[in-house]
Amino acid sequence: MRILIIGTGGTIASAKTERGYKAKLSVNEILRIAGIRGDGVKIETKDILNLDSTLIQPEDWVTIGRTVFESLEEYDGIVITHGTDTLAYTSSALSFMVRNVPIPVVLTGSMLPITEPNSDAPRNLKTALTFAMKGFPGIYVAFMDKVMLGTRVSKVHSLGLNAFQSINYPDIAYVKGSEIVVRHRPPVPSGRPLFDPRIDPNVVHLRLTPGLSPEVFLSVAEKVDGIVLEGYGAGGIPYRGRNLLEAVSKVTGKKPVVMTTQALYGGVDLTRYEVGRRALEAGVIPAGDMTKEATLVKLMYALGHTKKVEEVREIMEKNIAGEISSAF
Repeated sequence: MRILIIGTGGTIASAKTERGYKAKLSVNEILRIAGIRGDGVKIETKDILNLDSTLIQPEDWVTIGRTVFESLEEYDGIVITHGTDTLAYTSSALSFMVRNVPIPVVLTGSMLPITEPNSDAPRNLKTALTFAMKGFPGIYVAFMDKVMLGTRVSKVHSLGLNAFQSINYPDIAYVKGSEIVVRHRPPVPSGRPLFDPRIDPNVVHLRLTPGLSPEVFLSVAEKVDGIVLEGYGAGGIPYRGRNLLEAVSKVTGKKPVVMTTQALYGGVDLTRYEVGRRALEAGVIPAGDMTKEATLVKLMYALGHTKKVEEVREIMEKNIAGEISSAF
């Protein structure tokens, strides 16, 4: 069995410098410090980036995705080490770009650098490697003894070790001793592997807050190709006092406006309240139960394929990589 570990940097690859922690270690150095040798499995490594994940850009997703796609036939599993801050964006992007993967592709990282005492890096690496050997096709995230679907994870803690959760979707598996216990099997991909890197990163994510100016919204809308509007609860747009709804309705015919929610769980249901129904009538596209990260990346992916609003709507409402439930 051959496993490839792709290094992209992050806390897991960081060491102290005069200006704080900085990604600088290679995958081989990480494995050496972690004491991971493979135990009969041939582990090969490839460093393609070494960045704090705050610095990751959409173009880097393409670089990572191409490396994964070009490696699918050579390996039985792939592990990607990545910084935690944008890991959920990258796992979503890879899920849309690299489809029908015939092997496990598992992203992981750590909250404490591998160079620090009691780092969670060895633990997370072992979880990722163990799952990568199990042969379940798909793109996943392994963290704190859990394995989650790549399009369903969000970072929920800035410092705690249990930093990621699966949102509106069951965990795929968990570690029990040295074994992986599978809890949920996502549908097996069908068809030949496909690499589709077409994305349009000219998208903005706006958080709805009391007093958000319609003029600010319209000013931003002029400069982008699409907007993710993060609303309250089940979703809706204010029209009293400051008529943001009117401003949104001026945009939706020309550019997609997708509504997600500030709530972590449950998703958007624009049919539940009057303010939500008004948003639907204004042309807003509901994000269903997608994570905020998957919603933003999927809009980039959709706009990379078409600029027609109704065609974008069709893509956003279609389940491509397990990111949205059929009930929405």
